[in-house]
Amino acid sequence: MEIRYHPNRNRAAAPTEEALRAVPADLPTIVCRFHESLPGYRETPLVALESLARRLGVQRLWVKDESARFDLKAFKVLGASYAIAAAIAQETGIEPADLTFDRILSAASAMRKPTFVTATDGNHGRAVAWTAAKLGCRAVVYLPGGSSRHRLEAIRSFGAEASLVDGNFDDAVRFAAEQATANGWVLMQDTAWPGYEAIPTAIMQGYTTLLSESYRQLADERPTHFFIQAGVGSLAAALMAYICRFQTDPRPYFAVVEPAAAACFYRSAVIGDGKPHPVSGTLDTMMAGLACGEPSRLAWSILSGNADGFVLCPDRTAISGMRLLAKPVPGDAPIVSGESGAVTAGLVAELVGSSALRKTARQMGLGPDSKILILSTEGDTDPALYRRLVGG
Repeated sequence: MEIRYHPNRNRAAAPTEEALRAVPADLPTIVCRFHESLPGYRETPLVALESLARRLGVQRLWVKDESARFDLKAFKVLGASYAIAAAIAQETGIEPADLTFDRILSAASAMRKPTFVTATDGNHGRAVAWTAAKLGCRAVVYLPGGSSRHRLEAIRSFGAEASLVDGNFDDAVRFAAEQATANGWVLMQDTAWPGYEAIPTAIMQGYTTLLSESYRQLADERPTHFFIQAGVGSLAAALMAYICRFQTDPRPYFAVVEPAAAACFYRSAVIGDGKPHPVSGTLDTMMAGLACGEPSRLAWSILSGNADGFVLCPDRTAISGMRLLAKPVPGDAPIVSGESGAVTAGLVAELVGSSALRKTARQMGLGPDSKILILSTEGDTDPALYRRLVGG
């Protein structure tokens, strides 16, 4: 399987209402202020890979490194913590503008403690477990069969009840939803479907802190290109909506990147009827955090009208990205990036470095003036796999 690109023929000329509604103008400030109130918060680094940029023939290449986000090695806690806080705030009457960790902790202590349940490939479940533990709440987490033992135990280390269920990630989502209904638990899922949108929206909004931080770190510079990975699509949709709200002149190029075995957004774009379409089967990819066959309807409503293109990548692209970041071009700082986190680094390197992809790179407007921002969304969340793929 090779890299495949599909330009979005349904991209609107101006930001769509779905995108602008998802990220109101004042929301990122509210979300960022909440995250800054969390114990242990610190801004994650935006790493400029200047030597690699020169080698690739582009002007700038920045990597937002999420490997040190709290003690979780992944960005997911931004969405889970904000959504859990928003759910408690709604239950207790706290206004969104007043959200802080101390206010939510006090409110949670005074109420009947909810149980939060979710399905996960690893990082989101660990984030829900971490947040629930901080607030003295219970968390129940389901992982698809075949998930690594390390990811299961990492979730349990925060006091959550975690177990494997038969089937793939989408089967685990359905099971979690059934358990929430049967037990009166709060479903904390990052994918939306008809009748279930408020919590996925809050999770998505929590991810806007990534770009709030990045834009502060960039100062007066702005990217011309974003390459953002997608599982159910909440991260990509959140950042797309943020860009639609705050960076429209000129509007940067935005690509949605998926593993070949779970490319539901790519498939939906190729079918081209405006509807989201799932990918079925085992979703057999080493990019565990992106192994999602059913796109979030909320994410699709934003990406389908605003993203510039959709890309699917084989696992080897993620492996090459991991190695490129771990053992960088001399002069650049190394970055520990897991298989789901490094796929965009591998993709960018192939796009501008492979003669076979030269036409695709031109379609994307990549060239010597390009300023590219990518996200390393996770560190070595499966250390044994990371060592096997990257080496000592």
